[in-house]
Amino acid sequence: MGKSIPRPKAILSVSAHYYIPFCMVTSNPIPPTIHDFSGFPKELYQVAYPAPGSPELAQHVKDLLKPTSVRFDEIWGLDHGTWSVLNHVFPNPDIPVVQLSIDETQPPIFHYEMGKRLTPLREEGVLIIGSGNIVHNLAAYAWGKHDIHPFDWAVRFEEHVRNMLSKGDDAPLVDYMSFGHDATLSVPTPEHYLPLLYVLGVRKEKESVSFPIQGVDGGSVSMLAVRIG
Repeated sequence: MGKSIPRPKAILSVSAHYYIPFCMVTSNPIPPTIHDFSGFPKELYQVAYPAPGSPELAQHVKDLLKPTSVRFDEIWGLDHGTWSVLNHVFPNPDIPVVQLSIDETQPPIFHYEMGKRLTPLREEGVLIIGSGNIVHNLAAYAWGKHDIHPFDWAVRFEEHVRNMLSKGDDAPLVDYMSFGHDATLSVPTPEHYLPLLYVLGVRKEKESVSFPIQGVDGGSVSMLAVRIG
């Protein structure tokens, strides 16, 4: 995927794992690789993604998001929602990366509108990544049974999202809980779904959408990748 697009000047990542009660943007020039998980093989904790940060991009993001108050974060680095993706897309970690937090106190429409304000970055060569899962229910996950069939509710909800994406119909995707019990099971907590709304916000009218990676893992975690443009 990284070879199929022009090399970005920088990357802005909205990760499900930077979910806090306010808006922050990483401003440290040398962001650390954060291993924000437990119970996995020790080799995973040895992975590093030493990409540089960009205080300049952080300031630009802060300016674009006005009048929303955005703070600089000099402590947070690249969490696994970011580096586990970029490690494959851009194996050479030489592109500056900045993370934008997801404000957990705000409703879905807030995140969609935040994405819209970030649209100018696309014309400036900044790649915007939303990292999460459209369906993410770990309570229902079949640990160690990766060949299990996806749950019906996971399949229905993902298909609903795909159809709305293909139609360019954003409103039902923002108001995703209106899809009923399937949404309740597929999105028991919002942090893995909300990154999609930032991507929707920067999408241009009638811009193409594709799904380069598909599948459901463990019955209840969608691995669907959404590419805009």
